[in-house]
Amino acid sequence: MKNYFQPEIETMPVEQLKALQSERLVEQVKFVYDNVEFYRSKMDEAGVKPEDIKSVDDLYKLPFITKDDLRDQYPYGLLGVPLSECVRIQSTSGTTGRRVVAFYTQKDIDIWEECCARAIVAAGGTKDDVVHVCYGYGLFTGGPGLNGGSHKVGSLTLPMSSGNTDRQLQFMEDLGSTILCCTPSYAANLGETIKARGLKDKIKLKAGIFGAEPWTEEMRHNIENTLGIKAYDIYGLTEISGPGVSYECEAQAGMHIAEDHFVPEIINPKTGEVLPEGEVGELVFTCITKKAFPLLRYRTRDLCYLTREACPCGRTHIRMHKPMGRSDDMMVVKGVNVWPSQIEAVLLQQGFEANYQIVVDRIGNNDTIEVQVEMTPEMAAADVPAADREKKVVAGLKSMLGIKVDVKVVEPNTIARSEGKAVRVVDKRNLYC
Repeated sequence: MKNYFQPEIETMPVEQLKALQSERLVEQVKFVYDNVEFYRSKMDEAGVKPEDIKSVDDLYKLPFITKDDLRDQYPYGLLGVPLSECVRIQSTSGTTGRRVVAFYTQKDIDIWEECCARAIVAAGGTKDDVVHVCYGYGLFTGGPGLNGGSHKVGSLTLPMSSGNTDRQLQFMEDLGSTILCCTPSYAANLGETIKARGLKDKIKLKAGIFGAEPWTEEMRHNIENTLGIKAYDIYGLTEISGPGVSYECEAQAGMHIAEDHFVPEIINPKTGEVLPEGEVGELVFTCITKKAFPLLRYRTRDLCYLTREACPCGRTHIRMHKPMGRSDDMMVVKGVNVWPSQIEAVLLQQGFEANYQIVVDRIGNNDTIEVQVEMTPEMAAADVPAADREKKVVAGLKSMLGIKVDVKVVEPNTIARSEGKAVRVVDKRNLYC
């Protein structure tokens, strides 16, 4: 078979893969129990000993941990090795609370970069490609992960980081970038700029690897059409390692999880019950090879489902569906569950691009929700009143959500562009709490 980074692992028969996972899990649970006081206390409290875990079938016996646990143990409470064995940290933004700091040994970094290399190869990358990385570098995992993965593949790597769109386009054109790595919102921004400047014929991109924020299938098609590429999803969390925990292949039918390093589960987010394959619930990960920051049964809050149906690419690792949202991203407005992805889908179906913002507020005891969305240049040039476009979007959102949403269609280039993770929701109700 061709175009695989590690065919002996990625196409391993499922029973053999499960045996490998079980062996690594048993070793990891003992390692964590012996080296991390926090876990030892959690397991003792739950009445679980390392010897109770004999295979991945026993995973359900272990207690969950959450981001609150990670924040409470900041900075060193979850270290599994002496600090002298750690060579790097990465960190979350800390915008919703105390930062989460993840530690890495050199072997942890090698494994992470290997997973990112698999993602690049799955997107068609080879040593002959020019990988243009404009995820942020520094504490954010996006840039370092794809940078290291590109090196392992042997591709020419452009460590551009985020921002400075003029420079991005200059290097993209001059150096012949073929694979773009960034957030989907920034990819949409680059596509919009390339189109406006008439540069499409000068750009050699063939594929994009996009992650770090939610994006819909409609947004995927929009990016593919604008940039003339195939757009691949990639998933990861700083807490687990970073991007490369899972990634799409050419089938674009879900992201293959690197099961030789991460064991996934889907649970009922309310009860913690493990759900069968194919049912939607909260994604939980257990790291079975990471040593510096070894998380067992970590609740991601991402909602999706898993499938082990045969994939045309030949990979046997289980696939996760693109996350449908986060259990903590869902807004309750007028008593209705509202997901930003639902609103985005309606906007893109009606020909808008991914330049929008959702503003939620409260007047008295009543919630209000307004969607501000930009017209495309073509829309602005057409002889169609903004009010007519607003009515159509209002009707589409009412059909999707079941509630009336105020819509404001604004002129092109009105809403601030994102060079990293896009800020889609402004919930002013938080100011009143």
